[in-house]
Amino acid sequence: MSDQLLGLTTIIGMAAATYLTRIGGLYLMRGVSVRGRLKAALDALPPAVLMAVIAPTLLATGPAETIAATITAAAAFLRLPMIAVVAIGVAAVIALRALL
Repeated sequence: MSDQLLGLTTIIGMAAATYLTRIGGLYLMRGVSVRGRLKAALDALPPAVLMAVIAPTLLATGPAETIAATITAAAAFLRLPMIAVVAIGVAAVIALRALL
């Protein structure tokens, strides 16, 4: 299989998995009213997923990335919107790489 075909197949597979995951969640939750503890748990998911992605960076990279990951974790802990947390993390790593 050529590299281009493999890449295209991989992209299509990941897109399908993402789409099916989203549709599956909507299908499973269609009859559930989201309030109280369930709402709090669902609100906590985005920062938790972000931290699961960021956590390996804390130990596996240089000082700029480690400090930027810590700043990003603090922003997520403050419950900022996800796009703001990501933007803060990107800005922090760019600035720290330039300084360190």
